[in-house]
Amino acid sequence: MKTVIYIVGAFILGGLITTTLYLQFAVENDFGTKANMSPGVKGNQSQSEPLYWVAPMDPNFRRDKPGKSPMGMALIPFYDEKSDDNDMSAQAGAVKVSPNVINNLGVRTARVRLATLNNTIHTVGYIGYNEDTIVHMHPRVEGWVDALYVSTAGEAVTKGQKVYGIYSPQLVSAQEEYLLAKKRDNRVLIDAARQRLHSLHMPDKAMEELQNSNKVLQSVTFYAPQSGVLEHLKIRHGFYVKPGDTLMSIASLDEVWVEAEVFEQQAALLEVGLPVTMNVAYLPEQQWHGELDYIYPSLDKTTRALRVRLRFENLQRQLKPNMFADIRIDGKASEPTLLVPREAVIRTGRQDRLVLALGKGYFKSVEVKLGRMNSDFIEIVQGLEAGDEIVTSAQFLLDSQSSISSDFIRMDHDNAASALSEKSETIIGDMESMNGMNQNESMSNMKHDAQNMAHSVTQQATVKGTVNKIDYASGLVNISRGPIKKWGRGPDTMDFIFSDQLSPAVIKTLLPKSEMTFTFEIKDGEFIVTSFTLMTKDTQ
Repeated sequence: MKTVIYIVGAFILGGLITTTLYLQFAVENDFGTKANMSPGVKGNQSQSEPLYWVAPMDPNFRRDKPGKSPMGMALIPFYDEKSDDNDMSAQAGAVKVSPNVINNLGVRTARVRLATLNNTIHTVGYIGYNEDTIVHMHPRVEGWVDALYVSTAGEAVTKGQKVYGIYSPQLVSAQEEYLLAKKRDNRVLIDAARQRLHSLHMPDKAMEELQNSNKVLQSVTFYAPQSGVLEHLKIRHGFYVKPGDTLMSIASLDEVWVEAEVFEQQAALLEVGLPVTMNVAYLPEQQWHGELDYIYPSLDKTTRALRVRLRFENLQRQLKPNMFADIRIDGKASEPTLLVPREAVIRTGRQDRLVLALGKGYFKSVEVKLGRMNSDFIEIVQGLEAGDEIVTSAQFLLDSQSSISSDFIRMDHDNAASALSEKSETIIGDMESMNGMNQNESMSNMKHDAQNMAHSVTQQATVKGTVNKIDYASGLVNISRGPIKKWGRGPDTMDFIFSDQLSPAVIKTLLPKSEMTFTFEIKDGEFIVTSFTLMTKDTQ
């Protein structure tokens, strides 16, 4: 019995010892695992922290902690690129902003859309007489105004109304010749005398009175040739007049002209016959509809605007000359084109830019070529594609950071991701073929190589140039470089610095006016010459 008890006790004691050892081993193993993971956790946490804090309006003002800029604005955090965002961070000038900062800045975006630009032109104009209907009255004889039946410019007259009377010795002499020929009953002389009276502009009513009364008219009355208003009245009772003098002008108000001006860039939208709508201030509820009648061949040398002439009916004579009018011209229809809001465009004087939203908090400044515009939208001729997302609010803050190192070229996201994927596959293959290398070390090298590949593609260029000035002490050189086709950049003159890899002896081989082929890279906003080759007559 005692033997059985000893055996059972031994089993129980062995089980307790085994359980105690197992629990101790498990605790130690768990503690070791947590200890090994802690550096990685800290590394991930460090990766999520900002690299530095930058002023919104001054990208050169940087601090290692939050604060205020010299202008009193809150500093913006700048984050490092993460491996899963390589397709965007690899792009030159791409900057990342955290979601809370995007919200605080009030960043708004819009899609580039393919649509027809509204070509309506809004301008102002001044109403005037239709000059085609203005009649000027001139005498064909010398004489004195002995009767005046109108008194002031602007007075309304009707066709056939008496306007003035004139005493002229020439008209008196011509009438006497006519009566003498008539008395002799000589048909040839009568016709000749009548033709002379007509050539002296003898009115038909005066001719009829002379024919019936057979008496010379000492004062001949002239009549209004059309209805309208007196535009000019340049005579008074008793004035001496002679051929060539303008006595008065009568203008019709049944139709008016409107002179308007449009901007030079809107000239392509115009053609004769386009419909036009007009409003005037004293009758705001009424609209007049007319057409574009004439486009002047030259621009105003002061305002650089193109003058146009519009035509409107005015049978009720509600429109008065010199009235101010609001004009809307329906321009020629255009084909669908890429449109962006006007407020999204950044104009520097030398370049037009937009801030492209790449996604995942990344933004990049890109150069665009602008076309036509209206009050709301601008046509994009080059630089964007339909569906691209652009920033329409707070874009100046984002551009101030991105423009430091941006190549201002829109990159195809799919192509960038594909290139990085191919490079990553190559690096992974090399990693698997290496013996004795730690897996974590290989992954680190893979990320480093992928980043170097992205920067070498987008931020390096080889180009020809001519040295203008060089400072050997500071390592600063001014070069007039040629065009960079892959970036779509034209020739330019700019300052560069030499890489630390170039020795002073090599740098001193460069002299002002030296022609060379050089390679430079963009790093932290600096243009760094990494290598160069002097050009000889044979290489040129």
